[in-house]
Order: sequence, then C-alpha cells, then structure tokens
Amino acid sequence: MDIFSVLSLIGGLALFLYGMDLMGDGLKKLAGGKLESILARLTSTRWRGFFLGFVVTAIIQSSSATTVMLVGFVNSGIMKLGQTISIIMGANVGTTVTSWLLSLTGIKGSTVFLKLLKPESFTPILAAIGVIMTMFAKSDKKRDIGTILIGFAVLMFGMETMSGAVEGLKDNEAFTNILTMFSNPIMGILVGTIFTAIIQSSSASIGILQALSLSCIVPYSTAIPVLLGMNIGTTITPIISSISGNTDSRRVALSCLYIKMIGVVVVTSLFYLFYYTMGAKLGLVDFMNSRSTVLNIAIIHTLFNILSTIILLPFCTQIEKLAVKTVKGSKEAEEINVFDSLDERFLSVPSFAVEKCRELVCDMAKIAQQSFAVATELFDNYTAEGFAKTIELEKLVDKYEDKTSTYLVKIASHQMSAKDSKAVTELLHCIGDIERISDHAVNIAEAAAEMHEKDITFSSSAQKDLTIITNAVTEVLDLAVNSLVTEDLNLAGKVEPLEQVVDRLKRKIKAGHITRLREGNCTMELGFVLSDLLTNYERVADHCSNIAVCLIEIANDSFETHEYLKNIKGNDTSFDKLYEEYKEKYAI
Repeated sequence: MDIFSVLSLIGGLALFLYGMDLMGDGLKKLAGGKLESILARLTSTRWRGFFLGFVVTAIIQSSSATTVMLVGFVNSGIMKLGQTISIIMGANVGTTVTSWLLSLTGIKGSTVFLKLLKPESFTPILAAIGVIMTMFAKSDKKRDIGTILIGFAVLMFGMETMSGAVEGLKDNEAFTNILTMFSNPIMGILVGTIFTAIIQSSSASIGILQALSLSCIVPYSTAIPVLLGMNIGTTITPIISSISGNTDSRRVALSCLYIKMIGVVVVTSLFYLFYYTMGAKLGLVDFMNSRSTVLNIAIIHTLFNILSTIILLPFCTQIEKLAVKTVKGSKEAEEINVFDSLDERFLSVPSFAVEKCRELVCDMAKIAQQSFAVATELFDNYTAEGFAKTIELEKLVDKYEDKTSTYLVKIASHQMSAKDSKAVTELLHCIGDIERISDHAVNIAEAAAEMHEKDITFSSSAQKDLTIITNAVTEVLDLAVNSLVTEDLNLAGKVEPLEQVVDRLKRKIKAGHITRLREGNCTMELGFVLSDLLTNYERVADHCSNIAVCLIEIANDSFETHEYLKNIKGNDTSFDKLYEEYKEKYAI
C-alpha cells in the first residue's frame, strides 16, 4: 500500500463521513422536528417507546442524535428518565438501517437486475437528481430530498473509494497479522470502542468495517468483536452532551452506556460459550475463520441489537435504578426551570428548537395578557398585592424576552428551512410587542396607584367610558394572543378593525373629558391621569395590531406592514363590516 493509496483512503473516509452527515441533515430537515415532538409525548409503554425510538432513528439515521435529544428532553423536564430507556433500545435497532443500505455494495452478479441494484449503477443517477432538485426546486421539502440523495451518493462513493484504496492489503502479511490480533474478543471490542468513540458514529465506523470487508480478508473472528465494540463506542456522544446537564440527563447518558455494555457482555458471553463448547459441532469454528461479507456484517449488527433488546427490555426499571445509584443526586429534587426547554442540544434540530421557542413566546403572551387584566382590575378594587403582582408579571415577561430572543438568535445562526426562518422572524417581532404590552400594564397599574394614594376618582361618566374602552382593549388583546397561540389568521384579521375602534374611543373619551372640564365636572389632575391611561390603552392595542399584522404578512411571504394596513382600510369590505360591528358594540 503506497502513499497514493493512503491518500485515497483518507479522501474516501472524508467523503464517507461528509455524505453521512449531509444525508442526516437532510433527513432531519425533512422530518421538520415532528419526530422529536412525538418522542417527547408518546412514550406511555415500553413497546411504544421502543417502536418510536426505532422509527425516529431509522429516519434520521443516527442513534447518537436520538440519545442526545433524549438527554436534552430530560434536562429540560420534558421527559422522565424512565421514559427514555426503551427509546434508547429502539434507537439501537433503528441505527442498523444504515448498515443495510451500505450492504448494497456487496451485491454480486452479472444480470441486469443485480447490476442495477449495485450503488455504482444508481448513485450517479441519484446524485444528478439530487443536484437538480437542490438547485432548481422551489419548495424546501424537495430541496431537502435533493440533499438526502446527494448525501447518499457521496456516502456510497466514499465507501467505494475506501474499499479500492485498501484492496492491496488483502495479500499483505503484516496487515493480516494485525487483524489476527483483533480476533481476541477483548482486544477487538476495545479497538472497536475506541475507534467509534473518536469518530462518534457507530453507523460510520461499521460502514468503514464493511468497506474493509469488501477488499480485504476480514475474518468473522475479527469483525464480530470489533463490531460489538463499535456499539459501545457510540455512547460517547450522549455522555459528552450530558456533562453540562442536570443529574437526570447524566443518568440518561449512563443508561445508554449500560444498555450497550450489558448487551455486549451478555451476548458475547453466550456466543463464545457456544463457540468454545459446541463450536465444532455447530460449524462456528469454520464460520469464524471465513471471510466476512458486507451483508453478513449488517445482519450480525442487527441481530446483536435485537437480541440485546429482547434480553434487556424487561429490565428497564432495573437499568433506571442502576443509573440512579451510579449518579447520585441531591436529596431534594432538582428544580426544573421553564427556560431549560431552550436546551442548546436542540439547536442541531432547528425545527424542534423553534417549536420550543414558540411555546415559550405563547406563554409569554399569556403572562402579558394576565398582567393587563390585573392592572385594569386595580381601578375597581385597588390592592397592594395586585399592584405587586403586575410588577412581578412584567419582570417575568422581561425574562422571557431575554431568554427566548437570545435563543432565537442562536437558532438563526444554524441552517434552517424557509418555514423555520419565517417562524424565527415572526417570533422575534412578536416578542418585542408582547414585552411592551406588559410595560404598558405597569403604567396602567401606576395610574391606579396614583389615584388610590391621592384618593381621587373619575366621574361616573368617565368611569362608564373607561369601562367601554377597557373591554375593547381586553378583547383586542385576547384576539391577538389567541391568534398567536393557535396560528389562526382569521382571528388575526379581526384585530385591526377593533384597534381602529380603540383609536376612535380614545378620541371620543378625550373630547368628553374636555367638555366635562369646561363644565367644571372634572379637574386638570384627573385629566392628566386619564390622558396617560388612554395613551397606554391605545399603545396596547397598537402592539396587538403589530402582532396580528406580523402573523398575516409572514404567512403571505411578505412583511410590508404599512402597505398591508393601507390596503385593507377602505378597500376591504370584510374589514369595513367588522369595524362597523365593533363600533356598534363599543359605542359611547
């Protein structure tokens, strides 16, 4: 094997790993975060958890990615430790799908049908289709499919390149002696573990083993122990991911390690027990000395994970207890912070990360809505507790703004689909308006506090007017928040007509105040309080309008706010109809 073969091997390995990464990214984007959401919700039984773990991992082609997501779920309080055990077992079986895809390279035969099944026959076509879809397709879904096809083609090309580079080693005596060293079960398992821990992907390391078996004589006595070690090595990724997490997230990573290690120990012990006692009768000796094939490596990999799952699935509770005993936590349960759901582990799946942000932004909107309700209630029934509650809610909204906006900026730095990019833009715009609504709620509470301290009250006429505009602003706020939470554009379309009515009410109430002032039925001091109050009401309605228009415009692939408002006023019969209905409902 000369220097050029070594360079070909390195290049092939680079292409193989890049193709696997590219294909995985495309699959994650195509899944759109939905699979991860399903994982977080539908794990009521062990078998359901196993099935979900299998399906998700088979689709995204990475058990490491699945287990890292589980670490994040537990760290943020979305899932419990016990729910993850069966999912991890399902992920272990799901990851074997990759080795089956790679086994296509081992197909032999000269018939047209068999030739078409060989990767070198169809991967160029897939690559060409993938490039065309990536360059010319308009929808994200089609571009993601194109990325998957390109990734698969690059992966297969890399595997063939590696196989060709090491072909000269099949007659190399020194290389054969090295392989013989690995036929020692302990040595083989250790090497497989270390190698996979370095590249952090069992699918990739097993693919490399399959590529080696294509061109070199790799006996099963070497392939099987190395293969078993590779299953242990893949647990390094969730272990590293859990270092910064809480106690339970570290227990998830350790459970993953225990499942693999116990599975390897039990299966290896049973296999070599049969091998050394009944190997000759069962034909195991001849089998172990024969040359491994790409297909059989995939079969052995799958059988190992299925067998270890059958053995360990009934003991999920015991594995959980073992992890709990190994990683000691504080006597008091660790507090789960609501912002723990913004886990940086989720950034690798932007769609899911965006969904977590949306949930928090919706919660933030509901808190601002509650803040406004508490503040306006103070005019009828002022209490120090109510005033303090408004201040407390405003501070909480500020915290939501800081955490979610920072996390959204982090998401924006990752590659996203156009849908996710629109969602990030929408949420960033809405966050600012929601925070300002809570600020105005504090201003309203302060106006109520001032009137309470000075022991002054509005006239009955002014109180009646304020009740009407308070109800109108409360409804416009309800419409805006509900449209954001439910993503209902019909509700969003009702906000602007009512906001216009609020503006009209403000003008009429101010005019009424001037009349009362002239007649001596009101004072300048109350006039200043009323003016501030009306300004805050108007601003709350304005921010509700901003939220609604943002939802509508981004849904229509636009963000021409002023153009939208200009077009609907006077040119939209439905707008005019709603405006008249609200004007009648909140008439002064």
